[in-house]
Amino acid sequence: MAAAAPPDCQKPLYLTFDTGHMEIAPLVADVLNRQQVRVTFFAANERTKEGDGSLGEHWAPWWRARATEGHEFASHTWDHTYWRADLGDAHNPAFRVRPSAGAREGQDSVLSAAEYCEEIARASRRLKVVTGKPPLSLFRAPGGKTSPQLIASAQACGFAHVGWSPAGFLGDELPSERASNAALLRKALREVRSGDILLAHLGIWSRKDPWAPAVLEPLIVGLKQQGFCFRTLREHPRYGAGR
Repeated sequence: MAAAAPPDCQKPLYLTFDTGHMEIAPLVADVLNRQQVRVTFFAANERTKEGDGSLGEHWAPWWRARATEGHEFASHTWDHTYWRADLGDAHNPAFRVRPSAGAREGQDSVLSAAEYCEEIARASRRLKVVTGKPPLSLFRAPGGKTSPQLIASAQACGFAHVGWSPAGFLGDELPSERASNAALLRKALREVRSGDILLAHLGIWSRKDPWAPAVLEPLIVGLKQQGFCFRTLREHPRYGAGR
């Protein structure tokens, strides 16, 4: 039975972070700790501004500290591998993919369903090593790009896919020239609703005006003032069984 949010949490939100260049990871951790907010991190081994990848040895102590604080973890595929198209059929599925990290960065290739499952599972196994905590049996496809065939293949090897709510797209991937931090904050505070899954990142290469330093803490404070409370996906009524 999936765990429900405790009774004192009448308007739960599920804040999630995908990996990225990790430059703002220490700041994110500080804000979450100060605000006593627990989140779910979806991790891939992405290229970083410092160190040997977001799941490399350089960042391992950071991940272990987040586990100690009570955060949850799930796979974002190992090489941040984007789904591009379905191949094969329901009996023998395969996928055209394009990783944005690793040895095949930027190159299209074909993965069988079993090979795609290994992409998910490899990140999950590494998370268990660096956090010392079993990750949730969940994954998020990079860019949220999926197909019914991809989701079914992942479910067959034990992983449920988690996207985000429409209002939960916090906009940190958008160009800052057309989506200012102030505008993104106002939009989220106006549109987020109880039960939403929110999405942000631990660093976006393309955004010139970084989102988190300006928006993350005011967003959390503002949502708390509206009566919202924060829970991890382990407490989600649908995904909490994926542990």
